[in-house]
Amino acid sequence: MRIALGIEYDGSTFKGWQSQRGQKTVQSAIETALGIVANEPIITTCAGRTDSGVHALFQVIHFDTEIDRAPRSWTHGCNANLPDSISVIWAKIVPESFHARFSAIERTYNYLIYNRPIRSAVWNKKATWDYRPLNIKSMNEACSHWLGRHDFSTFQAKGCQAKNAVRRVSCCEVKKQSEILLFKVTANAFLQHMVRNLAGVLMEIGSGRRDPSWAGEVLSYKDRSQGGVTALPDGLYLSDVHYPEEFEIPAPSYRELV
Repeated sequence: MRIALGIEYDGSTFKGWQSQRGQKTVQSAIETALGIVANEPIITTCAGRTDSGVHALFQVIHFDTEIDRAPRSWTHGCNANLPDSISVIWAKIVPESFHARFSAIERTYNYLIYNRPIRSAVWNKKATWDYRPLNIKSMNEACSHWLGRHDFSTFQAKGCQAKNAVRRVSCCEVKKQSEILLFKVTANAFLQHMVRNLAGVLMEIGSGRRDPSWAGEVLSYKDRSQGGVTALPDGLYLSDVHYPEEFEIPAPSYRELV
């Protein structure tokens, strides 16, 4: 049978999602816990591979097994063998046609910016700190340049293995609550470091060092060397993965942190 899991994790101590020899990764921890519950090796597939230091409010994975366990047993059994920084929030039997990555219609990321002159102890590794006053109106004006279907080559990491850089962005906005700015972006898929590179451009524009029109100019370059600074991973969260209703995948318990 095929089992899907919903997972959340604090990625600050992990070298990303994907298993790497000799490295502490989220996938390795999950597969070890699943292997204990199943009493056999388990190989997982995720909705989106997060980088080193990146968090998830709603990662979705699937795996195949002949071991018969109730969904509750998968959930609680895994959590009993996982570190506190990873939690399985639900488990569900799904049809073989379901694929955590290829069945996804859209994905949403949140990027948190802690915006005050003095750094925060509480938000350390949970949000990226920018001491400069950031103008949310300018940042949202910049976001409008990225809506729709575009070639995002400028925002693609050099080592990204994607065959092409065309992506469709359906939501791109910045909200503010107290000293936290939340940059939210939804797309059919993302390139490696894409959200962090977008956030780097936004913070330059928000600080007043660049005009909002620069967001469109950078997009048109299709050249990573002209794309500004890559923002830190600390504030990045995979917050939602959207699937066709036929699979009845549970909705995230919360889609935004602020």
